[in-house]
Amino acid sequence: MHLAYPAVLSALLFCTGLYGVLARRNAILVLMSVELMLNAVNLNLVAFDVWLSKAAVETLHSGQALTLFTIAIAAAEIGIGLAIVLAVYRNRGTSDIDRLRDAAEGHDDGPDSDTAATAQAAEKAEATA
Repeated sequence: MHLAYPAVLSALLFCTGLYGVLARRNAILVLMSVELMLNAVNLNLVAFDVWLSKAAVETLHSGQALTLFTIAIAAAEIGIGLAIVLAVYRNRGTSDIDRLRDAAEGHDDGPDSDTAATAQAAEKAEATA
């Protein structure tokens, strides 16, 4: 098999994962997209290892060894990532990345929130007076 086929498939998988990371709002889907990108890298490593082993007489299969390390790191990453997403979901009630970012930066709910806060403060002042 020619090297171009797995390389093109790997590029398509990586681009699909990159689109998923950039376009998705759900944290679990972002983690799945990162896994897709890592699998594209694994496919590239194995394809180039097989291609280079045909040229050399003695090979160490370093691409396949790196693939095993990448799979182990990906398994650890998905385990820790899912634990963090579940903890955030339990605390905040959502796994939407935009809402979590806005809550972390201290944004208010909308453009009228300043006037609503001013109106509530005025009502409290009138109630106490």
